[in-house]
Amino acid sequence: MSYYNEMYEGSRVREPYARLSQWVETMPADFRQMKQAEAEALFRRIGITFAVYGEGGDPDRLIPFDMMPRVFEQSEWRKLERGIKQRARALNAFLRDVYGRAEIVRAGRIPARLVYQNDAYEKAVVGVVPPRGVYSHIIGIDLVRTSKDEFFVLEDNCRTPSGVSYMLENREIMMRMFPGLFRGNRIEPVDQYPDLLRRTLESVAPAKCNDRPTCVVLTPGHFNSAYYEHSFLANLMGVELVEGADLFVDGEFVFMRTTQGPKRVDVIYRRIDDPFLDPLCFRPDSMLGVPGLMDVYRSGGVSICSAPGAGVADDKAIYTFVPEMVRFYLGEEPMLQNVQTWTLWKDDDYRYVMENLPDLVVKEVHGSGGYGMLVGPKSTKEEIEIFRKKIEADPGNYIAQPTLALSTCPTFVAEGLAPRHVDLRPYCLCGDRIELVPGGLTRVALREGSLVVNSSQGGGVKDTWVLSE
Repeated sequence: MSYYNEMYEGSRVREPYARLSQWVETMPADFRQMKQAEAEALFRRIGITFAVYGEGGDPDRLIPFDMMPRVFEQSEWRKLERGIKQRARALNAFLRDVYGRAEIVRAGRIPARLVYQNDAYEKAVVGVVPPRGVYSHIIGIDLVRTSKDEFFVLEDNCRTPSGVSYMLENREIMMRMFPGLFRGNRIEPVDQYPDLLRRTLESVAPAKCNDRPTCVVLTPGHFNSAYYEHSFLANLMGVELVEGADLFVDGEFVFMRTTQGPKRVDVIYRRIDDPFLDPLCFRPDSMLGVPGLMDVYRSGGVSICSAPGAGVADDKAIYTFVPEMVRFYLGEEPMLQNVQTWTLWKDDDYRYVMENLPDLVVKEVHGSGGYGMLVGPKSTKEEIEIFRKKIEADPGNYIAQPTLALSTCPTFVAEGLAPRHVDLRPYCLCGDRIELVPGGLTRVALREGSLVVNSSQGGGVKDTWVLSE
C-alpha cells in the first residue's frame, strides 16, 4: 500500500514545508537531541501527562512530542473548516430531533433501534431543549488524509473530547524553543481557544441567568486521566475547577461552595460521563456528581455542556448515518465524507467482514482510545481468530472499515526524519455561533508501520500549523 507523504509532491518538497525543510537540513543532530530533551523536560515540569491504567507501574506518562510540525495551507484549512462546521450543525440538529419528534426516524432514514436502544440515549432528557438548541458544544472530529485533496472523517466526538490542552501546549513549547521559526513563517495562532471556549459557554447560559454567567469546569478529580487538561482549561478561562462535592442544589439552582459563601452556577462544562452526573437520576452509587442536578437542568436553572445524552450522536453505528443527517436536516451534500463502514448487524455486511477479517479494521461500537479494535493487516492469525469469536458472540457491537492509506508526515526518529502516519482532531465550538481555531491536535503513530495514533497505544503529538495568506 502506498501512502501520501504530506511534505512531498513527487520528489519535490511542497511549498508549505519549504522553510521547515531548510530548518531541518541545517539542524545538527546533537542540537536536535538537546532540544528534544528540553521539550520533554518542559512537558514534565508543566505536568502534561496522561494516564494508562491496568498495565502496572506508574500510570502517569509524558505524551511523546515530535518537534517537526504538521503544516496546512490556508486553502486546505478553509475546505476542512467548512466541512467541520457543516457536520457540527447536522449533529446538533440530529440531537434536537431524536430528543424531540424524531422526524429522521419517522422518515425511515435511521433505524429506530440504533437510537432508542443505544446505551448513550438518555430517556431522562427527552423533550428537554437546551439553550439555543445546542446539545454538543465542543465537538472533536477525527480526520484522516489519504491524498493531497482527500480527507475522511474517522469518527465524531460529541461528549467530552480531550486533547485540546496538548494542542495549546504543543504550540507554546514550539514557540519557546524555536522563536525564529515563527518569525520566518506566517502561522495562524491558536492561543485564543480558551477565550472562545468561555464565550461559547457563556452564550448558552440558561434563560434564568440575569447577569454575566458563572461558569465552572466539573472534573471527576485528580485520578482522572485528563485531569491536567481540566485544570489547565479552567485556569486559562479564569473559571473555577470543581468536583461534585463542591456543588449543591438548592431549589431551582446549582450553587458552588466558596470561602465567601454559596455562589450560584449558571454553566457547567462537565468532564464527567453521563452515568455519574447525578446519583438521583443515573447511577445511584456515583460519588462524582451532584444530587438533584438533572432536576435543575430540566427546569432551565443551569446549562450542562455538552448536554446529557449527546453521546448518542457519536456512537460508531450512528456515525454511518451522519452524511444522511446532513442531507436530511441541512438539504446539502456532505463536504466531508465518511470512511466506508460495514455495520455487522446487517447480514450482508457481517458475511463480508467475516470473510475478509485479515484485511479490515474492526472496532467496538462504544470503544475508544485504540482499545477494543482489530487492525487486520497488522494482527497475527491467532489474534484474528480470537477477535472473530468476539464478533460472533455479539455482531451488533462492532463495525468494520477498510485499512486506509493514512497520510504520513515527516517525524523525528533516531536516524533523522522518517514518515509516520497521522490524524487530525480539530475542536469545533458550538454556541450562538460555530467557531474553530485554525488547526487542531495532530496525533502521530510513532511506531514504524503502525496506524494507531492513540497516546494509550504508543502514539505522540505534533504542533499543527495553518499558514496565513
